[in-house]
Amino acid sequence: MSRAPLQLSLPDAGATEGLGRALAAALPDTAGAGAVVYLQGELGTGKTTTVRSLLHALGVIGKVRSPTYTLIDTYVLPQVTCVHIDLYRVQSRGEVEELGIRDLTGPKSLMLIEWPEKGEGAIPPADLLLALTYAGTARQISILPQSVCGDTWLAKLLNDTSLRPYVSNLT
Repeated sequence: MSRAPLQLSLPDAGATEGLGRALAAALPDTAGAGAVVYLQGELGTGKTTTVRSLLHALGVIGKVRSPTYTLIDTYVLPQVTCVHIDLYRVQSRGEVEELGIRDLTGPKSLMLIEWPEKGEGAIPPADLLLALTYAGTARQISILPQSVCGDTWLAKLLNDTSLRPYVSNLT
């Protein structure tokens, strides 16, 4: 993981949705072995908006809601099975273990985990870490690769011209 994080300033929901589309378009072929994305940030920073846009760009039709109460939502697509997990309401590592999250990874799977810090030690390691924060009325996001797959994903994101207006650091 030799790359510095990619820093983006996202002024509105449209820019956050654009990030989700860019993440879907840049999903690397190496993710065929499975990929895991952590989304960290306070309530309202855009985690679910990013996931919703990514899933729609991959082909999910219909509403994509945060699985705050169901904890896990699965979307089976021809090219990949997407698992959206929200650990906000979990109280212990034992509760996370009971969900069997590790069993949901595998070839052609994409796991998107909101609030991963609540599952530390009981969830698979990330390939890509997205840390979202408030920046006034806008949002700031740091995208940091955590594996070879993450490195490849970030390299493809850096070539996405739709993100250039939002880049706030040079990588």
